[in-house]
Amino acid sequence: MACVNKWLNPINTTRTTTAKDEVEEPLSPATRLFHAPQMNCCIVAVVGCKTLINVEVIKQGIYQTIVKHPRFSSKLVFDPKKPSRPAGWTRTKVDVDNHIIVPSLDSYMDSPDQFVEDYVSSLAQTPMDLTKPLWEIRILSIKTKDANSIAVFRIHHSVGDGISLMSLVLACTRKTSDPNALPTLPTKDTKKLDDTTNSSSFCLWGCLMWLLLAFKMFWYTIIDLCMFFATMVFLKDTMTHLKGSSGTGKAPKKFVYRTLSFDDIKFVKNDMNVTVNDVVLGITEAGLSRYLNRKYGESKGNEKVQQNNLPKHIRLRSTLLVNIRPTSTLEDLAEQMETDDPNLRNWQWGNSIGYILVPFHIALREDPLDYIRSAKATIDKKKQSLEAIATFISGKIVLKIFGLRVAAAIVYRVLSNTTFSFSNVVGPNEEISFYGHPITFLAPSVYGHPQALTVHFQSYMDKMTLVLAVDQNVIPEPQQLCDDVVESLEVVKQAVQKEKNFNINI
Repeated sequence: MACVNKWLNPINTTRTTTAKDEVEEPLSPATRLFHAPQMNCCIVAVVGCKTLINVEVIKQGIYQTIVKHPRFSSKLVFDPKKPSRPAGWTRTKVDVDNHIIVPSLDSYMDSPDQFVEDYVSSLAQTPMDLTKPLWEIRILSIKTKDANSIAVFRIHHSVGDGISLMSLVLACTRKTSDPNALPTLPTKDTKKLDDTTNSSSFCLWGCLMWLLLAFKMFWYTIIDLCMFFATMVFLKDTMTHLKGSSGTGKAPKKFVYRTLSFDDIKFVKNDMNVTVNDVVLGITEAGLSRYLNRKYGESKGNEKVQQNNLPKHIRLRSTLLVNIRPTSTLEDLAEQMETDDPNLRNWQWGNSIGYILVPFHIALREDPLDYIRSAKATIDKKKQSLEAIATFISGKIVLKIFGLRVAAAIVYRVLSNTTFSFSNVVGPNEEISFYGHPITFLAPSVYGHPQALTVHFQSYMDKMTLVLAVDQNVIPEPQQLCDDVVESLEVVKQAVQKEKNFNINI
């Protein structure tokens, strides 16, 4: 890591507020939380490009698009009475040269992929400059196994939630096959009702189904909120080889990623009649089970991976952050960035985030497909719950009545009592270019929250990128954990193929 730190520029973190700096927009409740000492989070994203990156082209493109967004052209204003707390946002003139960082690197270094991992990991130890808008792009002109050059985005989480930021970046890209066309994102299939259904019979059954769904939604929401409250007060996950202890939020993070076949994931999805999210959750559950079984075996001196070394009744849960505010479409974002008249822009922005606690059932299963079935059953219940909306509203009420310190303490405690965070983001179906630079992969992640493990999945074309952010004091072998998830997908795919062949033979 020491060989990387010399390439990082010194950061000015002095918080200054001049007489001209006035609050033009107050911070939202979630934004205030992301500036609390316990939750100082930043989003990082590694973007691989097919060609060498032309820095001047990137700068010109950013001037014409991203800089027009108010959050990317605003800096924090601090309250003179409380200099440690930001009071709001104020617009400022953006000098892109201060946000585009191009370190001088050896193009012929021995391990460029390892260098990129170390470089991104070192960013987590460097605070952002609070005297300018909270975003930066670092250009690494080195060739890795997946790209000919690398761009590393770092954006403070207070600027926006992950989905909004990803949408904004994608709105700056175009299809490589058609430079004037925006990327195409997968859409959900909609099922139409049979027009020949008897209207009176359908009305009766529709009312009964609506009552049943309403009752289930009420029941699942109550259960989820009780579990959330219990987690906030006393309920902790089992202390496993994946769970961090006090202080893990400020510990150095290691970022590693692997590329999976999206076609394999869709093969499992289609054959089992589940969703992509069910599959990635299932293989994550399988991968975590494999990793923990190995670790507990090592603790017992047992090197046989196939033997069950797992303790009984492991409680292991993931925290999902859910954006409950509708996200602007890529077309709307692109149109607003192309508009020169600020009065015609209507940015739907901010951090409107709710929380969902998802249990993972850690076990060695004889049938690998049971991991997918278990994940589907869990997620189906969560889809019928209002947990995310209820936790968002509750958070706003707590923040308003009790203040930032109490609200931040509650969020910190919930995250500390769970094991890891999970995210699955849908990307474009076809190859896209960022200001004329074809992209080979996308690998987003986040750091600053009090958990030792963060798992992100990002789809793009026929690839699914798995990204882990870990505290190496807790998880010293993140590459092995990546391999366990990758291997789990292969095992699940083979099980699906075997079951499919068996049914055909019957």
